[in-house]
Amino acid sequence: MIEKINLNNILFLDIETVPEEENFNLLDAEMKSLWDLKTQYQRKEEFTPEEFYDRAGIWAEFGKIICISVGYFTIKGDIRNFRVTSFFGEEKKILRDFNNLLSNHFNQPQHLLCGHNAKEFDIPFLARRMIINQIAIPDKLNLFGKKPWEIPHLDTLELWKFGDYKHFTSLKLLTKILGVPSPKGDIDGSQVAHVFYVEKDIDRIVTYCEKDTIAVAQIFLRLRLEDLLIEEEIIHV
Repeated sequence: MIEKINLNNILFLDIETVPEEENFNLLDAEMKSLWDLKTQYQRKEEFTPEEFYDRAGIWAEFGKIICISVGYFTIKGDIRNFRVTSFFGEEKKILRDFNNLLSNHFNQPQHLLCGHNAKEFDIPFLARRMIINQIAIPDKLNLFGKKPWEIPHLDTLELWKFGDYKHFTSLKLLTKILGVPSPKGDIDGSQVAHVFYVEKDIDRIVTYCEKDTIAVAQIFLRLRLEDLLIEEEIIHV
């Protein structure tokens, strides 16, 4: 069925998140206690709440979004381009700008969002952070009351599962086995918070996020048995 989807109607995306505060000691007493309770099961006896705080970026209640990268195809005749752009800076502005993009350019019934593990991570994280920042959730992210077949999202992880719901394959592994150029540069997800808070190098994070977005699009092409994008077809805007 994915072969029948018009590529021009898909918005590919990836987000980068970090703990909301640079370190555990910057949390107020109540948030420290809530973090302790939230992470008890994952930490067990191996880590203190403070030692575990570097992972706070994976929970929307304790993390924040620092970059959203999106990409979309423009295909006219035999000319194919993939345009990539990013939103970064203050979180509320990132979310508003992304919201405006969805509301103004990807708001029709035929439009779809696509990420890797996006249904489990990116989409819920975006929706929760919008509520926390008191931003109205755009229709494409508001899934309340929708039946599974009405949800306008594609997920390359889900497509690769082929119904095997216990299976997880990382973006890096999937690109490797499908012959997609590796999206990873000089950092990985575990280093994003350090690069953001200590090195203060948002450009490096944006590059990393955009590479992942391109990789998702490449995997989608592979799943359709189509030619991969070449460098000349990718346009950064």
